Amino acid sequence: MVLADPAELRSPGLRRQKNRKAIAPGGRKIHGKRMESRQVRLTDPAAAGAALAELAALRPQLVLVFAALNYLEDRGFLAALRQAFPDAQRVGCSTAGEISAHGVSNGSAVVTAVRFDQPAFCVARTGHTDMAASADTGRRLGRQLKQPGLHSVMLFGAGVNINGSALIEGVVEEAGAGVKLTGGLAGDDGAFRRTLTLLNDGVSAEQVVGIGFCSPALRLGHGCVGGWEPFGAVRRITRAHGNVLYELDGQPALDLYKRYLGEYAKGLPASGLLFPFEMLDSKQSEVGLIRTILGVDEAARSLTLAGSLIDDGYLRLMQASTDALVNGAEQAASAARGPQCEGREGLALLVSCVGRKLVMGERVDEEIEAVADVYGRGATLAGFYSYGEISPLNSTPECKLHNQTMAVTYLCEGP
Repeated sequence: MVLADPAELRSPGLRRQKNRKAIAPGGRKIHGKRMESRQVRLTDPAAAGAALAELAALRPQLVLVFAALNYLEDRGFLAALRQAFPDAQRVGCSTAGEISAHGVSNGSAVVTAVRFDQPAFCVARTGHTDMAASADTGRRLGRQLKQPGLHSVMLFGAGVNINGSALIEGVVEEAGAGVKLTGGLAGDDGAFRRTLTLLNDGVSAEQVVGIGFCSPALRLGHGCVGGWEPFGAVRRITRAHGNVLYELDGQPALDLYKRYLGEYAKGLPASGLLFPFEMLDSKQSEVGLIRTILGVDEAARSLTLAGSLIDDGYLRLMQASTDALVNGAEQAASAARGPQCEGREGLALLVSCVGRKLVMGERVDEEIEAVADVYGRGATLAGFYSYGEISPLNSTPECKLHNQTMAVTYLCEGP
């Protein structure tokens, strides 16, 4: 644990051409006694040095890095980060698409430097190798991050071989129920094979990293909205263990799911991103959570989901349109801005599910533009497409793992 003590978007989407608000390239500098942030998007690991040097002039305490796998596997890129920001904490993960002030990109690295006026945060990492041990992983990380005044944790976890719900529960158990958790699970461009997380020079496929904020001057808002619509019959969960679904209505889960998907079944598990499950409780009431497919087991005829299921609960398939997803992103941004950051410039962390990216296709920039429209020129946008979004529910402080959502965290400083 280390204690830190003292843009132009792409061409507007079809839906928003008339109302686009420009964002200055490279992020936004916030003047006065407030946090400042600057950003670059890199398209060549070998050319990182010069671009990062421009950010280094800010003298940041925190650097967020969201990048394609090849960047985090490149020793030269990691050395350039270390050389540019020797005194900053460098935190991030691999992605299924990078989000920046320029919109959505693939095969790039988005580096965002943040300087706080009143910094007080710690960073931590812990190993993770076994899905069944996800709660223990969370507890270890929570113990490292826990300290007086801790009010928020930004969490980045492995995107495969993990139960994100259990991970969150473990962190909350040790850090405290009053601590707000946001963040997401890493991606690997939809391959679901190997993801990486980063803390300073430590890059690994078998670790979870976190940032614990305890500065009383930091304001952190959140919003998390989907935009998906249910279809088809409601099916009862008749056999499941943790995040592995074995049976629905007494039938093998994989067989039933394949029948629903038809020709899309050939593309599993990736095609499952287009058809997530809505979770319902034992009374078939909505609970506001969606679960997406991370893997299939042909031998066991089971589905592995990104997070835990509800005991004696029900599931229903979902689908979405681009317009509905874009509207959801806009609602998430509005909720995250909230009264605590009203009129304050800051940093917006966007974590969106890779399934949304697949549904929207060439129109994917529109959900980023929707968030930019809410914040105008007052925010730097940074983030990634993920295998799971971490955020409190909009109506409660309780943190959950979400799938198929846009989760927005807005950070600003105030008196």
